[in-house]
Amino acid sequence: MNYKMIIAYDGTAYNGWQKQGNTRNTIQGIFENIISRMLGVPTEIVGSGRTDAGTHAMGQVANFKGKTEMTAEEIKLYINKYLPSDIAVLDVSEAEERFHSRLNAKRKTYIYKIHNSSVSDVFNQRFVFNYSPKLNIENMKKAADALCGEHDFTSFCSNKRYKKSKVRTVYSIDIEKNGCDITMTFTGNGFLYNMVRIMSGTIVECGEGKIQPEDIPKILESKTRENAGVTLPACGLTLKSVEY
Repeated sequence: MNYKMIIAYDGTAYNGWQKQGNTRNTIQGIFENIISRMLGVPTEIVGSGRTDAGTHAMGQVANFKGKTEMTAEEIKLYINKYLPSDIAVLDVSEAEERFHSRLNAKRKTYIYKIHNSSVSDVFNQRFVFNYSPKLNIENMKKAADALCGEHDFTSFCSNKRYKKSKVRTVYSIDIEKNGCDITMTFTGNGFLYNMVRIMSGTIVECGEGKIQPEDIPKILESKTRENAGVTLPACGLTLKSVEY
């Protein structure tokens, strides 16, 4: 049987989603240990995508295959019993045998949160990027509009060794300001390594006046990482949802 899970986690204490040989402190590694114990055999889980160290998730999707007499609800209860308090399974359901959480994903939505103030947001600092320079929201929105559409996002990818196509479609980037808090919501058919954090940094630099929104097309055309903005810290980034 193939099981689909929806997962939430505070990524602050972990070295990202993907299991690594030099550390056991990854989200994937923790899940595989628990599920392998539950099923009695080594079991691999597949996530919809990798989240970096320090990045969070409200709706990460993963799947695993295994034989068990447990119901989906019992599986959910079992896994949650052994998970640390900053990771949770929100839902477990039976999926089609061919369902693959990464290969079948059609749209992903990320949010990036900024606390734009000289005073830190003490109680939410694990989930926001505290940034004090005043930002021009209208210029940020213009930059966001210029990034939407189908483009080669080479300038917005940190992995220079990535040889596959860097063409992606960004369906929308919505920017909302509520007091000192700025929330940027990105929806696309897929994102390259650090792409959302680099787009966020570029938009912020447009808001600060370091980059002009009119320069975005040239940055895209240059296919040069150094021409885009900085990579904002992982703490402000959350994977909100994955659609199939």
